[in-house]
Amino acid sequence: MTKLLEIREKVKEIYSRYETFFIPLVKFVLALVVFSRLNGALGYMARLDSTPLVLILSLMCSFLPTGCMVLFAAVISLLHMYALGWEVALVGLCLYVVMFLMFFRLSNREAALVLITPLLCAMKIPYIVPIAAGLLCAPTSFIPVACGLAVYYWFQVIGNSASTLGTMGDDALSRLRFIIDGLVQNKALIVVVAAFSITILVVYLIRRLSIDFAWTIAMVVGAIVNVFVLLIGDLKFDINISIWGALGGSLLALAVAKVIEFFRFCVDYSRTEQVQFEDDEYYYYVKAVPKMTVAAPEKTVKKINAKNLRTRERSPLEVFSGKTGSGSKTGRRGSRTMTIGSVGEAYEDSYDPYEEESYGETYGDEAYQDEYVSRRRDTYADESYGDETYDETYDELYDEDDYDEDGEE
Repeated sequence: MTKLLEIREKVKEIYSRYETFFIPLVKFVLALVVFSRLNGALGYMARLDSTPLVLILSLMCSFLPTGCMVLFAAVISLLHMYALGWEVALVGLCLYVVMFLMFFRLSNREAALVLITPLLCAMKIPYIVPIAAGLLCAPTSFIPVACGLAVYYWFQVIGNSASTLGTMGDDALSRLRFIIDGLVQNKALIVVVAAFSITILVVYLIRRLSIDFAWTIAMVVGAIVNVFVLLIGDLKFDINISIWGALGGSLLALAVAKVIEFFRFCVDYSRTEQVQFEDDEYYYYVKAVPKMTVAAPEKTVKKINAKNLRTRERSPLEVFSGKTGSGSKTGRRGSRTMTIGSVGEAYEDSYDPYEEESYGETYGDEAYQDEYVSRRRDTYADESYGDETYDETYDELYDEDDYDEDGEE
């Protein structure tokens, strides 16, 4: 869990750092997908189905409010309807005016639901919309969701009626009646709007309760209510809703809702505190639930000198004789560099058991040598030499008369 929290904090940090570029990019991609799908669903005016035109409009929408994206989508769809017939365009214009009067006071985030809802319906995953809207938006978000559903089913009516309208001749009144009946008498639209609206209200009310795991309970209950209302509508009106599709879509909606909860409302209910205090007029009962946060790890880069990667502690024989593994020797005790064998690798010996100051105060040259050798004799005798071999080898390499008072030969 700690690793996931670190990833979340890192994602939030990246988003806050590049928010200026991220939001226009998301709006550009959304506009591009919406306009492309719109031309693919209708496509009655060939001049609008142009890639440069779609790219230009998407680029404009990336810097304009979300409401402008809704306006551009409405204009493009009306032009396609007009190419099919002016009666279709008239009904579509009346529908858009009613929708505009219903949600024009809403925020840009809720207005985006008018575009996202038909887009997800066309992708066969519409059940994400009511649960996500109930968790993130106000209860009035059912209005733009209902408008988006009306647009989706209106496009289906147009697609199913296009061939019939071409054979009805010039009787405009009959064509208008046929189009209006196809929209008003669409039972599937009524059932889905009712199910999604009820689900949004249920999810919103439960996630606002002061109970533990309110968001999880809200999304689970909302998914159950959504499927239940759809089943009741299917039994009542025989609209042929796929039960397995509804169950699979609800499970996918729960997964998406858990991701939303992790980034938006991740709290630790095990550390909940109940606080009570008062002032001159009121008593206050407060439930404090701490958020689950963790600081993002900071990486520290340590630079290491290549020649210090490997070290070796020399034997006391090498220390006092000044000899190295290759026959070379130095005239000073302490830190030195030696070459071992024919390999030619450099080793730095930094072993110095006594500081110079303490050595000068306590030990003379001869006393220092005797003390040092007595401390290291047993260790090196056990590791490298036998006791007799050590003594003989030491006597051959070391002679007190070869050193002056400073420890130099």
